[in-house]
Amino acid sequence: MTLFQGNIRKMHVTTDQDNVAHYQLPIGEQLIDMNPLIGTPIKVAFNQEIHCIHCQAKTKKSFNQGYCYRCLSTLAQCDSCIMRPELCHYEAGTCRDPSWGEANCLSDHFVYLANTGTLKVGITRHVTEQVSSRWLDQGATQAMAIMRVQNRLTSGLVETALKEHIGDKTNWRTMLKGQPEKADLQALKDNLLEQIEGEMDEITDEYGFQAIEILDLPAVDIHFPVSQYPDKVKSINLEKEGEFSGTLLGIKGQYWLLDGDRVINMRKYSGYKLSIETQ
Repeated sequence: MTLFQGNIRKMHVTTDQDNVAHYQLPIGEQLIDMNPLIGTPIKVAFNQEIHCIHCQAKTKKSFNQGYCYRCLSTLAQCDSCIMRPELCHYEAGTCRDPSWGEANCLSDHFVYLANTGTLKVGITRHVTEQVSSRWLDQGATQAMAIMRVQNRLTSGLVETALKEHIGDKTNWRTMLKGQPEKADLQALKDNLLEQIEGEMDEITDEYGFQAIEILDLPAVDIHFPVSQYPDKVKSINLEKEGEFSGTLLGIKGQYWLLDGDRVINMRKYSGYKLSIETQ
């Protein structure tokens, strides 16, 4: 057995040439390669210690998947406009950290469609080598970037228009229950663009024709390292249970899938100090 100890972070995930997701879990100063562990026993224990992923201060409670309350209240990346980009208030001069806003909100964003078991719309800042880390984190088996927009605010306005016709949330239970049927994202894109034509005209009238660029990109198929999906999803609460063990059957999104239909959202425990035993 190999023992790892330390505060964990959100899993790093990349894809290979076949768009298969490969995971690494940061723990302390180390990275655990997770894909080779699928099919083997694993044991995890919570050491009753949490540190903020930004300031590293010890905290009794974690907010927004890893922040202490002070950072939640002061950091630009924890402001409410992160969840609702149509409320971006950089131009109003009230951004908590203008330099962070310039780097993260005033650059190009992509509006996309994804199949996570249900069809959804979303936004992302990066589409590297055709696959966005956002798609991987959401467990999307298909995704397609449909627009490039000039900033975060504009992406939020477009997403708001699209949300009248398609959801914007991932149902994590549905996402974890198996491989969804393949969808025709191109036909969905064409239909949605027709339905929001009026809203798009209003946005370009206010912000200029350069604000939105319709993309002509193919849908991307994404594959996750899962040997067996659960029949019924039983979520592990690490704070209540303290520890768990079992055979790792797969990883999808930021979730581990274990025997006994158990799943755990590892990103939820960012900043938690854990002990992890692997073979």
